[in-house]
Amino acid sequence: MKKVLIIDDENRTRSLIAKMIDSFGLDVETIPEGENVQSGIKAIEKHNPDIVFLDIQMPDGTGFDVIRSIENKNFEVIFITAHEEFAIKAIKFSALDYLLKPVDAGELKAALEKALDLVEPEKSNGQFEALHSNIQKNEKRRLVLKTQESVHVVDLDQIIRCEADRNYTSFFLKDNKKILVSKTLKEYETLLSAHNFLRVQQSHLINIDYVDRYDKKNGGAVVMKNGSEVPLSPAKREVFFKRLENL
Repeated sequence: MKKVLIIDDENRTRSLIAKMIDSFGLDVETIPEGENVQSGIKAIEKHNPDIVFLDIQMPDGTGFDVIRSIENKNFEVIFITAHEEFAIKAIKFSALDYLLKPVDAGELKAALEKALDLVEPEKSNGQFEALHSNIQKNEKRRLVLKTQESVHVVDLDQIIRCEADRNYTSFFLKDNKKILVSKTLKEYETLLSAHNFLRVQQSHLINIDYVDRYDKKNGGAVVMKNGSEVPLSPAKREVFFKRLENL
């Protein structure tokens, strides 16, 4: 039986989440214990949970402080948050999960079932290290890319371009590495558009910093510094050239 720990500064929220989880009929033990950073750390050390639901804003700090203080992070984390845009983006960049308050039962069940599938005895700390970087406002963002075999932590300035393949996205990196991830290009466009990435065609998202030139032949293509050619949609021509002017 997997242990599910619920850390939140509101007793009512802890109890409500525990009741909802119990109603799902899953093979888990719910532990609604931990109302702030210090008691949350103690609860994790005491119970050695498999999954932690973790509030972000607490009286003596944040859920990120809890994660930072735990040495062996061999558990899945699902953050609980109000609409804090910066925190949510940091979580998404780190490929971690979150729920918005008030917590919806359907979303809670889906997040829990997903976490149960991911629980493993030994976890890489790469995602949590990336999270620590991503929550620092002046730090460079790091993107976590999870494949079936590995967890890759990638600096944004290493990404040359991304290409859609149905519900998958291929990342082409500076070191000639290619990483295939089971998420749509639209999800990454939403994350990366504020970081000098531009969707130049339905299947292509490029890092503007790696543009070498625009080639007019064959209907027009963007040539990247690694030699790859990406088609430019007529609808994106104006915004593309404006972005080039601002480099």
